[in-house]
Amino acid sequence: MPAFHSTFNPADFRAIGNIALLPVKSKNRGPAPIPSDPNADDIIDEAIYVYRPNSFFRNFEIQGGSDRVLIYLILFIQECLAKLATKNPGLAEGQRLLQTHAMQNFSLPGDSNFPLNALYEKPATKQDAGELLLLGRSSYFVM
Repeated sequence: MPAFHSTFNPADFRAIGNIALLPVKSKNRGPAPIPSDPNADDIIDEAIYVYRPNSFFRNFEIQGGSDRVLIYLILFIQECLAKLATKNPGLAEGQRLLQTHAMQNFSLPGDSNFPLNALYEKPATKQDAGELLLLGRSSYFVM
């Protein structure tokens, strides 16, 4: 059985480097496009859905910018689960832990401490890097 790829791959979305700017269901404004169908799954729903099966695969053939977003989100989900596993908190404490984790500084492609620099292109301009940072911040607060 092959790994699950993003269903957004064939579509033509604006990209920063080789990372696609995909629709995100959120009430927060940001650079991500608004989904055409508010009931359809967005990339975050997709990442949650394929997290478990894709985490078992050792190799993953990247088929587009949407797959790069999917990889990044799967790694972020893994970080969140690790945070929750170390403390074993209740609901309110877990929400606070994840909110704090989401607000911490994170590295972008091209930064020396970004873990997957071999798979991601550095943003071409500072404005692109700012949009990527804003996208990362706004997608943490998805409603």
